[in-house]
Amino acid sequence: MAIFGQGQSQIDYRLLAKGLIAPVQHAGRVIMEIYQSDPSLEIKADGSPVTRADHAAEAILLPEIATLAPSIQIISEENATSHSLAPSQDFFLVDPLDGTKEFIKARGDGAFTVNIGLIKNGQPVMGIVFAPALDRLFFGSLGNGAFEISGGICRQIRVRMPPADGPVAVASASHRDAQTNLWLEKRGITNTVAIGSSLKFCLIAAGEADLYPRYGPTMEWDTAAGDAVLRAAGGRVRAEDGQPFFYGKAGYRNHPFFAAGGA
Repeated sequence: MAIFGQGQSQIDYRLLAKGLIAPVQHAGRVIMEIYQSDPSLEIKADGSPVTRADHAAEAILLPEIATLAPSIQIISEENATSHSLAPSQDFFLVDPLDGTKEFIKARGDGAFTVNIGLIKNGQPVMGIVFAPALDRLFFGSLGNGAFEISGGICRQIRVRMPPADGPVAVASASHRDAQTNLWLEKRGITNTVAIGSSLKFCLIAAGEADLYPRYGPTMEWDTAAGDAVLRAAGGRVRAEDGQPFFYGKAGYRNHPFFAAGGA
């Protein structure tokens, strides 16, 4: 599949997303096989959890991405060597299994995802997020809108204006902190949904929630794909000081950010 446009320098984001759907679904199927048989975890050197599903999904995704876009750098969570690379103008951020803590819960809500985001000049321009346990796949790209595939049906999605009775905020199911609670309290926001992984971005993109304040630590591969979907759906993400939220930061570590849907 040719994903480059005229002059072989401009990426066709729509075709790229289309080409990644099957590999992401394949990774999701393998994740579910492990989820239903042995979702046990190990602890990495940095203290974060990892499972066989993380590695199995990455082994599927990275070769497929490299085949579709061989000249574009890939930064992936489970490829520690890639974390020391300086970001190029275009680069992928891959999290083969986001929401590991939700994945290992015996009776969790299935809020774990496969994530691929593409960054150009520090901004997310294409993203694909798949929650295999929920059968919800979201994708979107710059200039092409955002979509959800569920039950074999594809529909376009877009952010909503907050409802009359007040906005709905999404917050981390495993990492909610006092700063987030204070932010919500100061604004009188009492309607919240606790959910794991990059699904928080996607719920806003699909018009099911309105705000996502995040103070707790995240890495860029945690957020890039969902951020791209949200922006493609008409939403926005800003740094704590209101400035644009960029990618390619030192160590690929995020600072606090705020995601929102309609005005």
